[in-house]
Amino acid sequence: MKNDFKISLESSLSKMKNSIRLELIFVFALCFVTSAALGKAAGVFLQNRNITARIDYSKGIDRMSVNGNLIGDEIKSKSISIDDKDKIQKIIDSCNDTSDLEKIMITDLNGKVLYKSNNADETQIDVYTTIKNSIKNSLEMMKNIQNIYGTNKGNEISRNREYISFYPINFSDGKAYLVVKGMPQYEIIYEKRYNPIPGTIVSFISFLTMFYFITNKKMKYIENISSGLIEISRGNLDHRIKSQGRDELALLSNNINFMAEELNNKMKAEREDERIKNELITNVSHDLRTPLTSIKGYLALIKDKRYEDETQMKQYINIAYNKSEKLEELINDLFEYTKLTNNAVNLNRQSISLNGLLEQLIEELVPICEETGVTITRSFPKRKFLVYLDPNKTARVFENLFINAIRYSMKPGDVEVSLREEKGAAVISIKNKCEPVSKEEVDKLFDRFYRLDKSRSSNTGGSGLGLAIAKSIVEIQGGKIKAEYSSGYMVFDVIFNLSDSRS
Repeated sequence: MKNDFKISLESSLSKMKNSIRLELIFVFALCFVTSAALGKAAGVFLQNRNITARIDYSKGIDRMSVNGNLIGDEIKSKSISIDDKDKIQKIIDSCNDTSDLEKIMITDLNGKVLYKSNNADETQIDVYTTIKNSIKNSLEMMKNIQNIYGTNKGNEISRNREYISFYPINFSDGKAYLVVKGMPQYEIIYEKRYNPIPGTIVSFISFLTMFYFITNKKMKYIENISSGLIEISRGNLDHRIKSQGRDELALLSNNINFMAEELNNKMKAEREDERIKNELITNVSHDLRTPLTSIKGYLALIKDKRYEDETQMKQYINIAYNKSEKLEELINDLFEYTKLTNNAVNLNRQSISLNGLLEQLIEELVPICEETGVTITRSFPKRKFLVYLDPNKTARVFENLFINAIRYSMKPGDVEVSLREEKGAAVISIKNKCEPVSKEEVDKLFDRFYRLDKSRSSNTGGSGLGLAIAKSIVEIQGGKIKAEYSSGYMVFDVIFNLSDSRS
């Protein structure tokens, strides 16, 4: 049972931490209950200190009324005659022996005093006036019976005015009036008076104070998020808002950070694209201008007939033609690379054998290898490696890699080509010995217009787009290509997924 309660409590606390709405409800309830308790305690404390005194006449009035009723009841019950002086006086004296403030009188119907207590001096009273004053005085005394001692003038008047009780009594042989008048005895009663206003004020102030301090951390977090947004809006996309907790505010800060990261990446990508575009324009302009300048120069020599003989003229024509072929190759490579990067190529995929494709390409490169003093050695398994690729585009990949290996290989030297299977994929490795290459240079090998040999240009080397084109073709067909330099050897690995129909 305890475990179930503990699990339920932990679950509730976890939900509360994940919801700012539940947190606020909990904080509000906590502040409300605590402030109510503090207000109640403050009220009790102030009540204990706010003690007031009041005059209570109720017991004195009750005593006077009881005396009057006792006299009347005793006379009636004993059937006493109106002329029985001893018995009547004895009854009056017995009721008046404890107080000298009360006057007890028995009068006839005309107001003549027949019997009276020792402290009474009256011999005749006005019955009508006495009855009137009795009623009026009784109402006033009852109205002021619980007035606070010494707080107003009316209370002082009440304290200095006689209280009159008027009772008709029946003797055995006649009727009479019983008049009891005098100052009723009083007592001072000390009371704790409760005033709800101080407790309410304490509750209100304590609620605001607790709510402020408890929610202060959240409010500072909201201010932090706000200042972070302002900082990001000013262009500082590297600024990040520190995430606190797991509620909606934390989710908001994470989303803002994600937004800033995405904007930052997009802006970096745009700047990089702009840089690459400017670099591309610069490189293209340079590589196009060089052969065009040569072609224009040789054609100008021919036009102005600045050659010694026809043999030299033909030599100029051949040079101009070769330059135009270089220019055409550069334009074709640039056009193809642009289509590849814009996904504007149509792939004619079919099942091809990598073994056969590589064998054919190597045979076609034999004349170039013999001319440059490079030998291509191969290491292929006997079984066929079938892949589902575009044969022409794939041939272009390996042609560029072979030409690059031959061009930058040590002379004389070997270019090693191997084919193997790794994790259901075909891996083609092209390895050649070359000059030392730094890691930074290796990372840039697939950048357009990048050449390892800075002295090379489109005149002495390729267009600078061969490896970039190869990388784009491999990737649009779902493959991977990577380069690595180690111990004097450059290795290019091309990875394609094998098709299911492999024999």
